[in-house]
Amino acid sequence: MTREEKQHFTFRITQANATEMVVILYDMLLHYLEEAETAVAGKDVQALHQTVRCARGCLNELIQSLHMEYEPAPAMMRLYLFCLRRLARGDVQSQAEPFQEIRRVIEPLRDAYRQIAGNNNAGPLMGNSQAVYAGLTYGKNSLTENMADQGPNRGMYA
Repeated sequence: MTREEKQHFTFRITQANATEMVVILYDMLLHYLEEAETAVAGKDVQALHQTVRCARGCLNELIQSLHMEYEPAPAMMRLYLFCLRRLARGDVQSQAEPFQEIRRVIEPLRDAYRQIAGNNNAGPLMGNSQAVYAGLTYGKNSLTENMADQGPNRGMYA
C-alpha cells in the first residue's frame, strides 16, 4: 500500500462511525487482495506474504468486531473463517484463485454495509482526532492538505 493510500484510509478512519469502519475494513481487505493477486502475477513471494499478512489482519479485526449473541454474527464468522482458509491457501500455493474467491464473498458484504452506513447518523468513533483542511494553495492545480495541531491527546479522550 502506498503512502497516499495509507493516508487516505487513515483519514477515512478518523471520520468514520461504527458501520463505516466495517466498510473501511472491507475496502482495505479488497485492496490487499488486489495487491496479493499482483504479487502472484509478478512471482514476488515476499510481497505476497506481506499483503496476505495485512489481509489476515483485516479479517481478524472483522472477526473481533462480531457480536456473537446476535444474528447474523455466527454466519459472518463462518464466512470470515472461510476467507482466512482461502487466504492461507493462496499464500502457500502462490495462486490467485483463492484471492478471487474471497473477493466474491467480500464485495457483496461491503456493498451491503455501504448502504447501511448511509443510514447510520452516529458521529465518528474517534473523538478528538486531528482536523484536516484541504484546498488549492499556491501551487498550480495542486492540492495541499493541512493538519491542524490539536494537542498531545489527539485521538484520545482527555
